[in-house]
Amino acid sequence: MSTTESFTAHRNLLFTVAYEMLGSAADAEDVLQEVWLRWADVPAGEVRAPRAYLVRMTTRLALNRLRTLARRREEYVGTWLPEPLLTAPDVAQDVELADSVSTAMLLVLETLPPTERAVFVLREVFDVPYAEIAEAVGKSEPAVRQVASRARTHVAERRPRASVSAAERDAVIDRFRAATQTGDLQGLMDVLAPDVVLMTDGGGKVKAALNPILGREKVLRFLTAVTPDTLELEPVWLNGSPAIQFVVAGQRDGVGTMLVEDGVVTRLFLVRNPDKLGAVGEEVGLSR
Repeated sequence: MSTTESFTAHRNLLFTVAYEMLGSAADAEDVLQEVWLRWADVPAGEVRAPRAYLVRMTTRLALNRLRTLARRREEYVGTWLPEPLLTAPDVAQDVELADSVSTAMLLVLETLPPTERAVFVLREVFDVPYAEIAEAVGKSEPAVRQVASRARTHVAERRPRASVSAAERDAVIDRFRAATQTGDLQGLMDVLAPDVVLMTDGGGKVKAALNPILGREKVLRFLTAVTPDTLELEPVWLNGSPAIQFVVAGQRDGVGTMLVEDGVVTRLFLVRNPDKLGAVGEEVGLSR
């Protein structure tokens, strides 16, 4: 297999690794570009295990970028949310993959230090052997095992605890979309949890709440105040789950994803920052 064929064969995997570490499709693509440039310089036949080698290289470069992004995000205007991805519905068939790229999980991963995040992603999502992870992050294997244990504990403490079936989740999201589209306030009341949290990301470029909005009544007031008369809601698949695209005057205005627990929406994530909507226009391939 040629250098180009080998890289192409693993590209979706490498993008998924980089995206889960960075929460940004644009930054993940930048990492992959650098991986390709370095991979192209490797003499043909020198690497016996291209997949492991490429994952290692992607991890190292993503770690470097992650530390840079941490400083940039400290200066971010308002709430930062991961960059949404347009994905095929069949991504949801791999439940663990879909969960790992969900907005809720990416926000949990965002709370981990860079090395913890890398170790957790490689081990828990991609089942990379500890020895390979150790080489990728520059630590001993015993140290990586300790980091992995610490990361699992942190994620378990912060990740959503309730689980629902795909059918129940989809039904709740459909009810939310229908109630929003028709202006059915009682329908929205019924589909939102009393303690629902709304997070909006405008990046300082479009109108958005600078801080999370807590509670059903406040969320309803906000949504009612900012919803234009010409708003259209289109169903899409984002990050492996059904979601909503907001269209105003024929133009994409933003997207919304939700966390559904116990039959109601407990977290609502709205991304309006135009810089983060690039990966919504074309389907992105993900794999493990």
